[in-house]
Amino acid sequence: MSGFGSPLPLGLIVACALMAPAAEFRASAVKVDITPSASKWLAGYPARQSTGVHDRLYHRIVAMDDGHTQFFLVSSDLCLFAPSVYDEATAQLKKETGIEPVQVWWTVTHTHSAPEVGPHGLLKLMMPERYTHEPDREYTASVERSLIDGIKKARSELVPARLAFGTGYSAANINRRARDVDGQISLGLNPDGPADRQIGLIRLERTDGSIVALIANYSMHGTALGPHNTLISGDAPGVVETYVEEKLGAPMLYVNGAAGNLAPIYTVQEDFRAAHITEFNVLLGDRILAANRSLAPASAEVGIREGERFVETPRRKGFGWDDSLGNYLQAGKGEAGTIRFPIRFAIVNDSLALWSAPVELFCEISMHVRSRSPYPNTFYFGYANGWLGYLATRQAFSEGGYETQTNPFTDRVEEDLTKTVLTYLEGRGN
Repeated sequence: MSGFGSPLPLGLIVACALMAPAAEFRASAVKVDITPSASKWLAGYPARQSTGVHDRLYHRIVAMDDGHTQFFLVSSDLCLFAPSVYDEATAQLKKETGIEPVQVWWTVTHTHSAPEVGPHGLLKLMMPERYTHEPDREYTASVERSLIDGIKKARSELVPARLAFGTGYSAANINRRARDVDGQISLGLNPDGPADRQIGLIRLERTDGSIVALIANYSMHGTALGPHNTLISGDAPGVVETYVEEKLGAPMLYVNGAAGNLAPIYTVQEDFRAAHITEFNVLLGDRILAANRSLAPASAEVGIREGERFVETPRRKGFGWDDSLGNYLQAGKGEAGTIRFPIRFAIVNDSLALWSAPVELFCEISMHVRSRSPYPNTFYFGYANGWLGYLATRQAFSEGGYETQTNPFTDRVEEDLTKTVLTYLEGRGN
């Protein structure tokens, strides 16, 4: 017989390991209103101020806990914000809760009818004529505070849960790099251009089968409404969120994908009627609901692995920089300096790979990664944890156009990003 403190026989160790219960998977979801009560500068188009509210804006927050790893995903009805806003909010969150930034992915739906958040960042360098006004520090502080409180609430409300995932299809988007007879590229509609119509879907449900939340990943600019609209709105993504939530009785997170060159099929319209805004409930909302119904049964056996890698790529010659983004530029490295930004990964059960970046990615790049990924389902979460501009293909740089001018990168960036992402995925997260 073994005495106190003596090692257990090997057979008993194995038996104990076999009898140990698996860690319980838990999940929760919360929805926090971030609609301002006063007029605000609206993002995404030339400077203009809001004159009212058409539909309300929210943080939608999902928390997941596999017993070892906690993961928080946020989708906010906002256009974009500088990475410094994410860094500031997650630093305060860590101070208050101990949650590490790598555990928090903060994405935006990219509606162009929501207030500006945070300092102007690189936008002021790209389009100085739009940003002669001061940043709205009060609204930014409110958005950050509500984010932190929402994550705290989500963590406190975790319940035993199951997870299911899969894909669907919607033709609600269209390539927006219009090509003229002389080869000139401009913002418009290009039905012959590449478009990613996949819906990536994740369903979280309680053990009784009731839905905790639905996460719908789809690539589409929030620009059904154009610059003449001055009513605060979630645009087409926000309208679809509300529609699906009414059908399901649970929050739906619209997580935008590689929408850098993808517009809604009705785009930049004068008002809600001209934008056919409710038709997106049919074009996209009903397709999300149909995909949800077709998912395989959910599982309570869920494991999550988090990871992070950094893309290092040259800064475009002559492009300036914003002081708040010092962590993202190695000024002494290379002729014009080297931009360094994070790619986040979350691997679920070795069957689902999520990856994210703080850029406005072209869809061809995301689709190429998906085709090479060893994981059966690979979803790209765009506009995540800040915004450093468009990230276009090498071909797009040779063609020109708006997106190749509103970014700090060179034509090498596609290669540098793709290599970083695929090295991680093909190495199975090692």
